[in-house]
Amino acid sequence: MPDFSLTDEQSAFQRLAHEFAQKEIVPVAAHYDRTAEFPWPIVEKAHEVGLMNPNVPAEYGGPGLSLFEEILINEELAWGCAGISASLTINNVAALPLLIAGTEEQKKRYLGLLARERQMTAYAVTEPNAGSDAAAIQTKAKRVGDEYVLSGTKQFITNASIANFYIVFAVTDRAAEHKGISAFIVERDWPGVEPGRKDDKMGQRASNTAQLILEEVRVPKQNLLGREGEAFKIAMAAFDRSRPGTGIFAVGVARRAMEEAVKYAGERKTFGVPIGQHQAIQFKIADMAMQIQAARWLCWHAAWLADQGRRSSREASMAKCFGADVAVQVTSEAVQIFGGYGYVKDYVVEKLYRDAKVFQIYEGTSEIQRTIIARDVLQGSAH
Repeated sequence: MPDFSLTDEQSAFQRLAHEFAQKEIVPVAAHYDRTAEFPWPIVEKAHEVGLMNPNVPAEYGGPGLSLFEEILINEELAWGCAGISASLTINNVAALPLLIAGTEEQKKRYLGLLARERQMTAYAVTEPNAGSDAAAIQTKAKRVGDEYVLSGTKQFITNASIANFYIVFAVTDRAAEHKGISAFIVERDWPGVEPGRKDDKMGQRASNTAQLILEEVRVPKQNLLGREGEAFKIAMAAFDRSRPGTGIFAVGVARRAMEEAVKYAGERKTFGVPIGQHQAIQFKIADMAMQIQAARWLCWHAAWLADQGRRSSREASMAKCFGADVAVQVTSEAVQIFGGYGYVKDYVVEKLYRDAKVFQIYEGTSEIQRTIIARDVLQGSAH
């Protein structure tokens, strides 16, 4: 069994991220939730202090942290604000296909850019009619000489409006179904690349989510990631490392909701005593604490497996699915503990409740995660 005792260095990363969230994110989270502006000042500060791009290896100018260390940071940032933390960390997800399948030249150029400059990137798979069914994507990539010509529309793309470059999935061979999908690095300033309509979301409003429109975009063949037809395999490998991160975001939101509920339960009085002395409230708090701890350990274990180079698809889906469900349940119970006050925007639990729901949707819905888990269990894989 792994030993999850944190080293002094890991504790320092965790502490740095929490202090940053407490000082820089929490005071402005309500503003960005209300306005849905992109939090550029926070991005600038996060890049300055080293909280951006933790998975970029040292040889390309990054800190080269493990996935386990990355999710220690992610929980603290999400504790501050899920939307702002999504803005800060989508680079981590978009870097994965480069880390998995990029050439040395691609890594030096694009991972180096992320490390050296305040560059933003985006991961463009989802389309208006292709979400959970990634094999149904319609964006086309046609080989023309030494280039590929890409056309199509991507939907619900985090950082679409502000990214400097994108990892774009497109069909190169329709007859081959999911084995006919390829991945490309597409730069924002190339002709035909145009961010589309920005979504007005229920929660995580500080993160930029928009369409990405590609109209006859000419992409050099050097910007193909891996070989033609390998994108689905690349995406599945990336999910094993991105889903524990999504799960830990949910843990951070749930933990913040529990802390707010505990504080309120010690202050609010009914029938002459703080409501935290009522058994009904105590049971809610106990359930919150158990669920958050269990979700955190699922995320830690999935990240540890990935860092060991071991198969972790089932564990990654468990971490993401359970973490998402815990966030929704815990934030709902936090609103309940606050009563009528929890339903108004003066108290942060209202925002946390809205922020939590999308964890059950993006990075693969909870239903898809359960399908992955069940298939693995039914096939008798040893775990």
